[in-house]
Amino acid sequence: MASSEKGRGPLVADKRYAAQRKATAEKPAPRKAPAPRRRPARKRGLIVGLIIGLWLLVWRIVWGVAWRAGAVGALILGGVILYFFAQLPPVTDLLDGRARGSVTLLDRNDAVFAWRGETFGGQITASTVSPFLHDAVIATEDKRFYWHLGISPRGIASAVRINLSEGRGPLDGNGGSTITQQVAKLLCLGVPYSSAAWKSEAEYESDCRRGGIWRKIKEVPFAMAMEVKYSKEEILTIYFNRTYLGAGARGFEAAAQRYFGKSANQVNPAEAAMLAGLLKAPSAFAPTNNIDRARARANVVIGLMEDQGYLTPAEATDARTNPARLSQAAATKSGGYFADWVMETAPDFLARETTEDVIIRSTLDPLLQKDAEEALAFIFDTKVKAGSKAQAAIVVMSADGAVRAMVGGRKIEEAGSFNRATQALRQTGSAFKPFVYAAALDIGFSPADYVEDTPLTINIPGSGPWTPQNYDNEFHGMITLADALAESRNIPAVRISEAVGRDVVRKVATEFGIASSMAAGPALALGASESTLIEMTGAYAGILNGGSSVTPYGLVELSLQGEGEPLIGAGGGIGERVISEQAARALTYMLAQVVERGTGTRARLSDREAAGKTGTTQAARDAWFVGFTANYVAGVWIGYDDNTPLTGVTGGGLPAEIWHEVMLRVHEGVPVTPLPMDIPTPKLPPVSQSPAVLDAGSTTQTATPPQQTEDALAEQLLRDLERSINN
Repeated sequence: MASSEKGRGPLVADKRYAAQRKATAEKPAPRKAPAPRRRPARKRGLIVGLIIGLWLLVWRIVWGVAWRAGAVGALILGGVILYFFAQLPPVTDLLDGRARGSVTLLDRNDAVFAWRGETFGGQITASTVSPFLHDAVIATEDKRFYWHLGISPRGIASAVRINLSEGRGPLDGNGGSTITQQVAKLLCLGVPYSSAAWKSEAEYESDCRRGGIWRKIKEVPFAMAMEVKYSKEEILTIYFNRTYLGAGARGFEAAAQRYFGKSANQVNPAEAAMLAGLLKAPSAFAPTNNIDRARARANVVIGLMEDQGYLTPAEATDARTNPARLSQAAATKSGGYFADWVMETAPDFLARETTEDVIIRSTLDPLLQKDAEEALAFIFDTKVKAGSKAQAAIVVMSADGAVRAMVGGRKIEEAGSFNRATQALRQTGSAFKPFVYAAALDIGFSPADYVEDTPLTINIPGSGPWTPQNYDNEFHGMITLADALAESRNIPAVRISEAVGRDVVRKVATEFGIASSMAAGPALALGASESTLIEMTGAYAGILNGGSSVTPYGLVELSLQGEGEPLIGAGGGIGERVISEQAARALTYMLAQVVERGTGTRARLSDREAAGKTGTTQAARDAWFVGFTANYVAGVWIGYDDNTPLTGVTGGGLPAEIWHEVMLRVHEGVPVTPLPMDIPTPKLPPVSQSPAVLDAGSTTQTATPPQQTEDALAEQLLRDLERSINN
């Protein structure tokens, strides 16, 4: 049984599986890649795990808060930008941002010589200005202007670094502002000027330009709103029109006209660079203040333009070699005192407080103004010791009161803006005496009549006796009125005043234009009263014009810019008659004798007749010379602002020399015209009287002109001729 099983072959099923096993044995299964070995988990300490967990928690909180805050901030920023966007007006409404207007003053030739207030030259655009000016502003103020969206983080970061390195606050000094941000400041972030909120426009602008971090934050949405609302060129247009550029010029058009006498669309590279340089510090770099400093700043701008490709090397070299030059009006700066005086004579609402742009045509002669200024400087440079603080003033006018030149003071450090020609009330001294004699001549006295130059005492009620003295403490006995005035003798002047009546003298002087209060006592005749130089000069003009009063004036007509019809005409001229023409011609003769042979000989002109009077006050605190030719009247005053006595100066000295120098220059090329005067017929002197004591209780005395025979007149004529030969 067993053997039979042993000899039996494998079963069918076994054969089938055997074949499969064989195949499997012949094709071994592919090897599986060994599984990577895992590092055993690092075991962290409890403290480290807590720190990491806490950090992750904080990070999740911060990130969650940050993106939410950022989203809220973006929404707020967008809302603020949208708000400003809606508030911004059209560009044309933003070009003239002045709260008040300006006054442009023209001389007698209709040329501009001065400006007051902030001038606005007219609207210009970024496309109409000179390309050089356009590029100079970009190169200087914001070279990435066309690439940013209103703010420049890079510029702000650079400014912060510079400020910190120089020891300032992060935003104190350099602000890193783009042009758009500067425009935002000019617009005061959309806040309009209000007189209720700010005391002045200057205070308003100062507040608008205030720096600081909070201000910068507020500028950002406003600047970005402008970038959305306006094009880049429109933003530049606002900038070109509103920015302040020194010397009262608002906008580049006004500045170009102010400094160079041309439009902003005509400036060359050198001029454009100087204008753009003003943006850093308008007052400091104003060429009218310091031309060398302005040119140095312009050279910096030229370098920036060259570096950024706006100027070729050749153009930059040419601009440096040929720097900008001021116009004649800007360079001379003449007529400043005159301009101030004219502004004072015009109504406030059309001058100092005008809301319109006003044009004033004036009487100023620029050549005569230059002559007066140069004459004063020449005398002080050549005849006054260096460092003198003495002041001086000059007025030159025509016989009708039209003021042609005015110097209100020497331009020294302590001078200030005080106009000594129109504002300084000073005692007139003997310069007042012509009005004493005018009163006498008008009632029939003659220059050939006699007056006593003998000791005199006047009893003044409440004050006691008063005894006037002559400057030389001498007495000449009987003396003609002409000689008494020529030699400026005091006692004869007092006698004439007392004889005519102080009230009459006061009336004549007042009607001639001396409006200041006059002394009540007999010292009136000696110039104890105060007056201004322009009043005195105007009063002498009344003598020249034949005896009519004169109101000095500088304003010819006032009109609004762009309108032809004047609002105001001339504010002065010849008025009512004060003394007869015969008396005026006689007084002119007497004043001519002052210059020809009296105290005013230093004023004598070699080529033409001149008349005038010296004046020196007590202790020589004031020295005057006022006089005229047939063409012009001029007055000169010298003194100290604090009333310090002058040393070695009288009216016949420096004032007469200044007057002479002024008149030499003023009359250059002017035809010679004789003075309107009558030479009197000589008379014999009456018998001299003894020293007199007068009662000054009455001031309404009247005098009767002395009468003489023809024989006496002939004898006096012979004496005068003999005296003139001996002299």
